[in-house]
Amino acid sequence: MHLEIDTLAYRNRLSSLPPEQKLIFAVVLLAIAAIAHPPTQIAIAIWMALWILAYARIPPRVYWKLMAVMSVFLLMSLPALAVQIVSSAQIKIIASDAWKGANFGQWYVYISRSGIGQAALIAIRSLASISCLLFLLLTVPFVQLLQTFRRLGMPALLGELLLLMYRFVFILLQTAYQLKTAQEARGGYRSWTRSMHSISLLVSQLLARSLQRYQQFSLGVAARGFEGEFRVESLRQSCYSKRYALEAAIGCIVLGGLEVWMRVS
Repeated sequence: MHLEIDTLAYRNRLSSLPPEQKLIFAVVLLAIAAIAHPPTQIAIAIWMALWILAYARIPPRVYWKLMAVMSVFLLMSLPALAVQIVSSAQIKIIASDAWKGANFGQWYVYISRSGIGQAALIAIRSLASISCLLFLLLTVPFVQLLQTFRRLGMPALLGELLLLMYRFVFILLQTAYQLKTAQEARGGYRSWTRSMHSISLLVSQLLARSLQRYQQFSLGVAARGFEGEFRVESLRQSCYSKRYALEAAIGCIVLGGLEVWMRVS
């Protein structure tokens, strides 16, 4: 999957646009999504999906798979907002807010109506923000993004940390994929018991293999004369598009107007 993401970032229909143009567009929408009401955030998520699927021509299966993976992590965090725990003596105080609940000794665990509303608001805002980040991930190669950050004045140390994190995340994923493939070839997932045993072995071996790959990476960098700064070059020529800039500007103005109208009304 990570190799496919890199390939799409270089070969999508918007790859000829300057990375600054796409970065500014995504950041403006991200800022609007952070302060907007749910209807505006839903419109942002739909509009970004249109740019990714229709304009950039990213395969739908890749987009929805990435969205599903990120949504799983989002859903895992929402129960902490919806589920509340109070003392049994406070049941009468929270009676109007409790939707469903049960006693567990001296404690009362319940699903909060206000918590559900707050979780829904956070979920919608998160989906809009994720859409903006996926637009950058799938349409801007990381090398170009890093060069843009450096031109904007980002400290070199921070840029190098981002580059190392980006590299080592892929090393971790590739190592996990190789270990899982080897286990599947040996029938490690034929039953529930063997699957749990294989997963435990994978987790235990993942750290050791990743550290080994890290050591190999460090030796390779040192052998190539590393002097304390990673230098990246991109030979791809960019071409500013007035059409996309106009569409982006009109869309941002419409979204901003929608948000202002909702706040006034």
